[in-house]
Amino acid sequence: MSVRRPLGALGALGAAVLGLTLLLPAQSADAATYRNGAWFSYVSGQQITQAAGAGVTMMQATPYVASPQGHSLQELSLQDANQQSTIEVGWTVDPQVNGDYLPHLFVFHWVNGQVSCYNGCGFVPATGTGAWAGMPVTSGSTATFQISHDSGSQAWWIYYNGHAVGDFPDALWQDPATHADTFTSAQLVSAFGEVADPEQASGSWMGNGSCGTWSNSSAISDYQLYGSRDQPDFTVRATDPSAYNYGSATATSFHLGGSGTGSAC
Repeated sequence: MSVRRPLGALGALGAAVLGLTLLLPAQSADAATYRNGAWFSYVSGQQITQAAGAGVTMMQATPYVASPQGHSLQELSLQDANQQSTIEVGWTVDPQVNGDYLPHLFVFHWVNGQVSCYNGCGFVPATGTGAWAGMPVTSGSTATFQISHDSGSQAWWIYYNGHAVGDFPDALWQDPATHADTFTSAQLVSAFGEVADPEQASGSWMGNGSCGTWSNSSAISDYQLYGSRDQPDFTVRATDPSAYNYGSATATSFHLGGSGTGSAC
């Protein structure tokens, strides 16, 4: 695998199996959703837009995960209009992927609806930046997560706390017939908490386990769009609000979380 030199500061760009991507129902369902062999619950802020990138600040936590095949995460994702091509960055507690129950940085992507893998499958890591996919992150602290497309290097770049993690080359989404790169801007931006478990619905924590309506719960904030004519404007929803809910929602931030079934959120 080739290794590229990281780009400069993101501010310059801004001026110019499990691990499934977010697929929310049309309305809040007040229940976990079973698909692809697991139960999924979400609390999400979303915006339909046209953008070259986005960024958020997220609280990092060490949520209880009930099953060794399950996970609890928070992430930022960018998708095309059909929600078939996706880039994701965030933190996850996933014992199957990371070998422990601690939070780690992750990247992920989808190509034309086809699943890939965590922290690889065409991802090109940056070198010498102090940030890498799979690295442990500090629970109880906040961090910035950013995705930005750069036409010069023809790639989607991932940043953690302002440090380049690496990039997904545009060629991953190249049309084999026309050789055109088909995913160079995003039409849907999402930032969310996700709980997944193949054995039971809503059994793990989301965020730090506190309900999103509580002041000490996990939070996603400082939402920004890059290369867009739109102003940031989240619409926030919960798919399983009796187990995981949200509070203090604004156009650029919201609290989220819960301890699952029986949490009385």
